Amino acid sequence: IGETGIGQIRRDAKPYFRRLAQHAKANRAMHSYHQDTAMDNDTIDQIIDKHEGRAGSLIHVLMEIQSKNHWIPREALLKVSQKLGVPFTRVMQIATFYKTFSLTPQGHHEVHVCTGTSCHIRGSQRVLDKIQSLLGIRAGETDSNSKFSLAKGNCLGCCTLGPEIVVDGRHYARMTPEKAEEVLKKYN
Repeated sequence: IGETGIGQIRRDAKPYFRRLAQHAKANRAMHSYHQDTAMDNDTIDQIIDKHEGRAGSLIHVLMEIQSKNHWIPREALLKVSQKLGVPFTRVMQIATFYKTFSLTPQGHHEVHVCTGTSCHIRGSQRVLDKIQSLLGIRAGETDSNSKFSLAKGNCLGCCTLGPEIVVDGRHYARMTPEKAEEVLKKYN
């Protein structure tokens, strides 16, 4: 490869290495953040006790842990298994089956963009592109300071009002890239 070829390879590789560095920085920040905010055993015990330690309340217990912590750490799953007397494999089946549960750290604000057929036809890809640009992350990622997580889904339940986004459970209909930017400003 001549001098021109090597220079081209370096130019082509820059975005890749820049993105790699951003991911490394985000992972370090997220690890540090979640060490400080990890759920303690007392909180998990309180949630389980509130449901009277019934094995039948497994989903409710996991939902409450998810709600308070924005994700469910493995240590919490083990504790729930022990306290409810439910085999760990069953707890994992439930936690991995339902999309409600996350086994990886999530941001404080969860942004979901509908990409189902109805919303797609109405421009949800432009909305998603704008949100990705504003947050500096792609769907399935969490930003470096654990403020936002971004997800996309096939249908969020309001097909006649699309494109739609949901932020922390609140639905926003008839989104445009400009409206999406205004919505996200409320959460900064």
